Amino acid sequence: MATAFSDPIWRKPQTASTFQSLPNGERVDLAIVGGGIMGLSTALHAARLGLSVQVLDAGEIGQGASGLNGGQVIPGLKYDPEWLLEHFGPERGEALVNFAASTADAVFELIRDEKLAVPFVRNGWIQAAHTEAALKAAANRDRQWHARGADVRLLDAAEIAAKTGAQGYLGGWLDRRAGVIDPLAYTSELARVATSAGVRIAGGEKVVRLTNAAGVWRILTGNGLELQAKAVVLATNAYTDGLIPGLAQTIVPLHSFQIATAPLPPNLAATILPEGQAVSDSRRILVYYRKSADGRLVLGGRGRMALPTSAGDWAHLERALRRLYPVLSGVAIEKRWFGRVAMTPDHLPHIHEPEQGLLAVAGCQGRGVGLMTALGERIAGYLQSGDVRQLPFPVSPIRPIPFHAFRQVGVAATIAWYRLLDALER
Repeated sequence: MATAFSDPIWRKPQTASTFQSLPNGERVDLAIVGGGIMGLSTALHAARLGLSVQVLDAGEIGQGASGLNGGQVIPGLKYDPEWLLEHFGPERGEALVNFAASTADAVFELIRDEKLAVPFVRNGWIQAAHTEAALKAAANRDRQWHARGADVRLLDAAEIAAKTGAQGYLGGWLDRRAGVIDPLAYTSELARVATSAGVRIAGGEKVVRLTNAAGVWRILTGNGLELQAKAVVLATNAYTDGLIPGLAQTIVPLHSFQIATAPLPPNLAATILPEGQAVSDSRRILVYYRKSADGRLVLGGRGRMALPTSAGDWAHLERALRRLYPVLSGVAIEKRWFGRVAMTPDHLPHIHEPEQGLLAVAGCQGRGVGLMTALGERIAGYLQSGDVRQLPFPVSPIRPIPFHAFRQVGVAATIAWYRLLDALER
């Protein structure tokens, strides 16, 4: 959620009309806890398959990371095709590679087919390399995806300088399947079209208890209302609490901080990301950036583990901005905000089914826009058909991370160490 001293959303979501009160005792085919991209994509596709669907969100649509993310729509996973094939075997690995390759398509096809009012640019994503080792990794990634016919290519130092306008990169990798969107508009529009498809969405309804009796799930909210459902999907990701025992201990929620400049003057806008690509760099604690639809440069990266208390908590991003773009030293930073992302120890999304009719998805690894959009359609297909082959990832048991209570302390120390190593490489 946003901080009290900075409003990150310079265009408020238009989702109030999608909210409907939750009828006490209502019975539906599917109840979805969490109204972010994952929950809304699942709801939309499930409704189109003929299921009656109720979405419950503790807050407002777009209030969490789905509306506050970096707006980068990147296909693929953290791992390249050869690793996936080796790790999961030829059949499952091939299915995962194909699924990973399709995630950006899922977003842009949905925008097109549903006529979503979402500003977007689909000119690709650049993974910018700041060391020779990163360049070699980019070449390896390029080889693997190029062999599969993906629209990708390597960039030399001159090309990446021209495409980004940034300083300090030796080269990079361009994946033209990717793009950027306005994430708040996308989440809001998903809610709108889901409602049009028959989905009911109730905001301000925090689910506090789930029980199963004779194959019927009873969902109790903090307002004392009860809903009954044949199946439940928990789609709270980094905001997961103790609703399903042990689930919150399977992920490490991290804060992703972002800043946005004032709209860039025309002379600077012409040289900074002139083709509108998204960019992530190769540092251990990476930064990522894009231009917004209203001409701002939006830059994000890992933030402190504790909740921010002042604008100074975003100072590391302002330093990164000046390092990459010294010409922006005089341009004001007008917005600062943060959201949560969920990481898993193996850097893969996890699908859990602790009981029949209860599904949970966690761990978007910072690639949630495309990944959760595409996964929502697969989850809906699985719920409607019962065919586990609909799921690209294997269903896994809930395995809490050992010493989870101390995990964030270790993560904070690791982040500090990685920042030091990144600084020494400059």
